[in-house]
Amino acid sequence: MDESQIFRDKTVLITGGTGTFGRAFAHNLLAENLVSKVIIFSRDEWKQWEMQKSDPLFRHPKIRFFLGDVRDEERLRRAFHEVQIVIHAAALKQVPAAEYNPSEFIKTNINGAMNLINAAIDTGVERVVALSSDKAVNPINLYGATKLCAEKLFVAAKSYVGKRVHPLFSVVRYGNVMGSRGSLLPLWQDIVKSGSKELPITDTRMTRFWITIDEAVNFVKKSCCRMEGAEIFVPKSPSVRIVDLANAFVRGVSHTITGIRPGEKIHELLISHGDAGSTYECEDYYCIRREGAPAGGKKVGPDFVLSSENNPLFTEKPEVIERLLSSFT
Repeated sequence: MDESQIFRDKTVLITGGTGTFGRAFAHNLLAENLVSKVIIFSRDEWKQWEMQKSDPLFRHPKIRFFLGDVRDEERLRRAFHEVQIVIHAAALKQVPAAEYNPSEFIKTNINGAMNLINAAIDTGVERVVALSSDKAVNPINLYGATKLCAEKLFVAAKSYVGKRVHPLFSVVRYGNVMGSRGSLLPLWQDIVKSGSKELPITDTRMTRFWITIDEAVNFVKKSCCRMEGAEIFVPKSPSVRIVDLANAFVRGVSHTITGIRPGEKIHELLISHGDAGSTYECEDYYCIRREGAPAGGKKVGPDFVLSSENNPLFTEKPEVIERLLSSFT
C-alpha cells in the first residue's frame, strides 16, 4: 500500500507535534494535502502559538492544535476521537536531565506510552507509530531505559487488540536527527556565533548515527505503509565520527576535548546482538520482528550487530558529511 492510500482522507494526530519532528511531519502532510486533518497534540500553548506563526502552512484549514499531555489518559481519549493514525513523537529526551529527574521521564516516556496505547485501543485508532532512539538499545542512561520500556510496550500492545486487528502498533528507531532541538549542531552554531574559536568534543573516538529530518519524516511515512504490527523499523543511515562532523561544520576551528558525560557511550547501537535472531534486512531498512519475515526481508546472521562503529554506511567522506550538514544549515 502506498502513502497516498494510507493518508488520503485520514485524520492524523502527532503527539509532541511542536517538536522538530512533529513540525516537519505536519508540514509534509499539509503540503501534500492528502489528509483530511492534522492534529498537533502538545502541552505547551506558547509553542503551539509560535508554530502557527512560523509558517503560513501551519494556519492551513486542515490543521488543529490540541492542548494536552500524554500523562493524561482521559485527554488522549478525547483527542483521539475520529483519529485514524497516531504518530507518537512526544518524549522527554535530554540525557543529563533524565539522570536528575528520573521520575518525570518515567511519567512521560513510559506511563505516557501506556496511556496512549490504552486510548488508541479504546477509541478505535487504526495505526500507531511510536518514535524511538538508538539510546534504547543496551541502555546505560535513564532516558534510554525509558525508551526501551516504551518500545516493549508498543510491541506487546498487539496482544491487547485481539481479533479486532486494529490498532496496529509499530516502532521506528533511528539515531541523531540533524539539527533537532537541543542537539549538538545548534549548540555548535551558538558557540560559533559567539565568536569562539573552539568547538567542544567529548571524545575523538566517538561515533554517531545521523539522519536528516526529511529522511526521518519519509521513513516514518513509509513505515506507516509497511507496518503489520509489533515490529521495529530501523532505517539504513550513515554514521560519522563526531570529530569529522566538527571539521566539516567549521573549517579550521580547533577542538576542546571535554570528556564523556555520564550516560554517554563512545559508540551507539541501533541493533544489538540480542535482536539479531529476529532481525531481517530489507532494501533500505532493517525490521526487527518476532512473527516472521517482512516482505522482501532476509534474515541477518546470528552475530549481526549494527553499531555506529561497524555500520556498513560509516563514512569519513567530506561530501557525504557536508550533505548531512546541509540539511541543518
